[in-house]
Formats: sequence, structure tokens, C-alpha cells
Amino acid sequence: MTNMQQHNSQKESSAWVIQTWAAFALSISITTVGIVNLPVNSWVKGFMGMGLAFSIGSSFTLSKTIRDLHEMNKLTARIDEAKVERLLSQHDTFK
Repeated sequence: MTNMQQHNSQKESSAWVIQTWAAFALSISITTVGIVNLPVNSWVKGFMGMGLAFSIGSSFTLSKTIRDLHEMNKLTARIDEAKVERLLSQHDTFK
């Protein structure tokens, strides 16, 4: 088995996935209930609701961007490793 085949992507446990989604849903729900029950005008509640919606959207976008950069760096490292392996395999120490 080569080094390229030994790279395994990290698998998240189902308990971790459930916990993260539950925490996300709970935080959105509690914040929404808080905004709805604020003793202010409807336009203020709407403004805060839009702020919550944009914060959620930008959080997903940031998370995806960070993941994509990490995956790109892993791919670049694997390509560099393959180049080094090829150079080492072509090198004859007895020449």
C-alpha cells in the first residue's frame, strides 16, 4: 500500500453530527423566540430577524470556504508528496 492510499479522510461520528445539528437548531429556535417576544415594534423585530438570517447564511458560507481551502491544501500536499515519491523512485543510488 502506498502513502497515497493510506490517506483517510476523517469521518465524523453520528453522535457528533446529531449534537451539532441539535445545537444549531436550538440556538436558532431560542434566538427566534427571543426576537418574537421582544417588547419592541414589528419593524425592529423584522430588522433583528433579518440580521439573524444573514448571520446564519454568512456562517454557512464561511464554513464552506474554510472547508474548501483545507481540502485544497490537502490536495496540494498530496500532489507534492507524489512528486517527491516519483523523484525518489527514479533516483538510483548506485550510479
